[in-house]
Amino acid sequence: MKIDFDRVIDRSASHCTKFEKYAGQDILPLWVADMDFQSPIAVIEALQRRVEHGVFGYTLPPPALIDVIIERLQRLYQWRVEAEDIFFMPGVVSGLNMACRGLLEQHQAAITATPVYYPFLDAPSLQQRQLISLPVDKRADGFHYPLEALAEQAAGNAGLLMLCHPFNPIGRLLDRAELTEIAAICERENLWICSDEVHCDLVFDGRQHIPLATISPAAAMRTVTLMAPSKTFNIAGLGGSFAIIQNPELRARFKAAGEGILPNVNLLAYEAMLAAYRDSADWHESLMTYLQGNRDYLYSALNALPGVTMHKVEATYLAWLDVSALGLNNPPGFFESHGLGMSPGAQFGDGDYMRLNFGCPRSVLEETVARFRRALKVS
Repeated sequence: MKIDFDRVIDRSASHCTKFEKYAGQDILPLWVADMDFQSPIAVIEALQRRVEHGVFGYTLPPPALIDVIIERLQRLYQWRVEAEDIFFMPGVVSGLNMACRGLLEQHQAAITATPVYYPFLDAPSLQQRQLISLPVDKRADGFHYPLEALAEQAAGNAGLLMLCHPFNPIGRLLDRAELTEIAAICERENLWICSDEVHCDLVFDGRQHIPLATISPAAAMRTVTLMAPSKTFNIAGLGGSFAIIQNPELRARFKAAGEGILPNVNLLAYEAMLAAYRDSADWHESLMTYLQGNRDYLYSALNALPGVTMHKVEATYLAWLDVSALGLNNPPGFFESHGLGMSPGAQFGDGDYMRLNFGCPRSVLEETVARFRRALKVS
């Protein structure tokens, strides 16, 4: 079945966060990380069947979903996990907060590298814990994880590393050498690790995602891995994710941090997760081909403009744009005034950048580039 990712779907009347922000304005919503594509037909049909059943009571995780996750991790990463290692949650942001709440003592700090998805910056303070931010290493060949700074700071009062892998917003897929060194530092300094790997299925150019927990048995024993089909299959609004925690002590501490606070995953989310992982491989393959074309189009078009540099995206559908050369006092306001609604880099820890979501039909990106050209007065 041919999948039409070029189709423009009107989301304006669907109460979606992405479009409501600029309702009534001629501003393209290119900010929050959900895509403008219809979810896989298998997901839609699974939800329709469940709705037709007509009873929406309390629900347990379907055994078939647990089996699919176990098989998937083994097939993709040669990672063997057991059913008891899987803990379902309504979202990965909950997991970040539970890690800070349950794995850190009051006097301890969480470490994260920046720029990073903003809940990493918020979670420690929301749980009355400290945050240590480490700027990424910017080199001629791109961004690198700040390993030297991590080693230095991990020797202090840190108790948890919050890792974003693949790295949102900079689009990096950390390699085995980086992950091995990160795991070694955390083992040496006795840090727990919470690794957000929600973008692990959105990887380009034949690259292979490596879960940090697979680096070594020791790494597995100190790592909470957060995953979900939400970004990949465009079902974030349904609220379904899971943590893989192979250390029983770590798993108990993590789960205890959510007791009485964390809601159950709803039954439609379970149905969607199962249909996405089990029945939507062809859709996913077509999506990645389309997204890679979007990435390449945007990379070529924006890097031809004065004052804008788009870094090559290895994973995610998010472009990280360096606009520092434009000398803008208010980059978000400037671009909004020219009809471009992107995420401000300051939200992630670096105000010289803007984040652009290219998970949309190509025609929307073509209009995006046209508006960039007008904003920068390029004829």
